[in-house]
Amino acid sequence: MTGTLERRHEVRRMINHEFTSVDQFIAEYVMNISRSGVFIKSEDPLPIGTHVNLRFSVILEELELIEGIGEVVRLVEPGPDRVGGMGVVFVEMTQVSKELIERILVRR
Repeated sequence: MTGTLERRHEVRRMINHEFTSVDQFIAEYVMNISRSGVFIKSEDPLPIGTHVNLRFSVILEELELIEGIGEVVRLVEPGPDRVGGMGVVFVEMTQVSKELIERILVRR
């Protein structure tokens, strides 16, 4: 060992979308949302292990912002009976975002 530290910097990708309603958010982009993560529809999913900066603008009663950091943990290839995309687990979310997700889950 040379005494130097190897420093790895994780590359994060930005996922940033705006939606006119929660229904549009669920129908067009996020197939599944839970307290622990989301399944994001995508024709070009990111590799497993990729960290992403999540930022979704949705309208509940007014414009709301869900933001945090997630990690891609699952890939699904598109098929005749399934939509392709990626499962992203929430790694870090703001308290406001956690509360918004809870409101979305209750609403559904």
